[in-house]
Amino acid sequence: MKERENLGSRLGFILLSAGCAIGIGNVWRFPYMVGENGGGIFVLFYVLFLLILGVPIMTMEYSMGRASRKSIMPAYKMLEKTGTKWHLVGYMAMAGNYILLMFYSVVSGWMLRYFVLMVTGGFDKASTSDVKSIYQSMMDNPLVMIFYMVITMVITVIVCSLGLQNGVEKVTKIMMIALICIMIVLGINSIVLPGASEGISFYLKPNMDNVRNVGIGKVLYAALNQSFFTLSLGIGSMEIFGSYIAKERSLAGEAILVAGLDTFVAVVAGFITIPACFAYGVAPDSGPSLIFLTLPNVFVSLPAGRIWGSLFFLFMYFAALSTMIGVFENDVSFLIDIHGMHRKKASMIAGIIITVGSIPCALGFNVWKSFQPLKAGNTIMDLEDFILSNLMLPIGALICCIFCTTKYGWGFDNYINEVNNGEGLKVSRKLSWYFKYVLPIVIGFLVIYGLITYFS
Repeated sequence: MKERENLGSRLGFILLSAGCAIGIGNVWRFPYMVGENGGGIFVLFYVLFLLILGVPIMTMEYSMGRASRKSIMPAYKMLEKTGTKWHLVGYMAMAGNYILLMFYSVVSGWMLRYFVLMVTGGFDKASTSDVKSIYQSMMDNPLVMIFYMVITMVITVIVCSLGLQNGVEKVTKIMMIALICIMIVLGINSIVLPGASEGISFYLKPNMDNVRNVGIGKVLYAALNQSFFTLSLGIGSMEIFGSYIAKERSLAGEAILVAGLDTFVAVVAGFITIPACFAYGVAPDSGPSLIFLTLPNVFVSLPAGRIWGSLFFLFMYFAALSTMIGVFENDVSFLIDIHGMHRKKASMIAGIIITVGSIPCALGFNVWKSFQPLKAGNTIMDLEDFILSNLMLPIGALICCIFCTTKYGWGFDNYINEVNNGEGLKVSRKLSWYFKYVLPIVIGFLVIYGLITYFS
């Protein structure tokens, strides 16, 4: 049997894990949520929930990966007790990885399209209506959307087919370091703009009046929800990187480093977007409108706006592409583990499946826009996101938690032995009650409350 590949360095492991966690949501969702939910108070709640919910579940995925040296489905099969069927959840996890990439590849293509437009001067002297027309023409043109999606998939397949160390690790390290450098430059430029101080105050200053208006319960839920979903836990996206590392370091400290880097990117993203919006008197809307309609107007107004806009969308594309590569590695490893495929063949097969599977998402904004699943105004991407975010991620994380902490699965003792193996921060066995009872209840609440609020 072929020996399993390993990552070349601890830095590679941390940047790969962070690259997988850091995505578009860090930029177009987190900053606005902070501003709307009490500023610095929301950030404190978010960090707290990240430490007491996100990090523990991440260590469970890492532990399963390192103990089994397998991708998520065969990891369950190897670690489960004889005669049990925990491994069946591994198929759901793998399906989740495919579904995620089938809409993420399309959104990543949007970032690449806007980067090209910025570099080539497509937004030079554009009015507000021109910016809106550029966005709408992209969404109305299925060939443009599919073209940039295919380019993104080709890059992803090539990187993963080059090997774990020579492709995935090397390219992701370069992208992540470049991403952080670009972010710092953009953030400094944004906060020194005239009038930016009002945006910084909106963004991070604790605002109890705002908390009272929103409702403390909604603020807490928003922080809990963001802290959980930012790490993409539940479908083995982190488990796979655990399977590639040695046992020199305990896993709790590594998980905190990755979560910290993910939080750093999210917070700095706010310093890029929110002060710039306030400086130019535009609303810091959430979601795609901020990225594709609001910020291009800001860049048009900025001195050397083409440069700043190009850097911003390059940063956005790196954030998206790092997630693409990280999640795609899970799909590739699964085919290697289950079918014994060569890496290049596995990359090609997974790439073709995802590329073809991404076409409905692209068509959902134009040719098939009359198809509105779940509720009025939905697109195919909304359906895919609902299946992943409201079902697969939280249910997968709940099952992983139960598997790692109860006698019916892998068991708490096995999990603790693995997570504490090596130098570094240790998890106390005295926390068994918290891991066995509190965590599953909190995740169960996220599943149920998330479904109720989605349809209400």
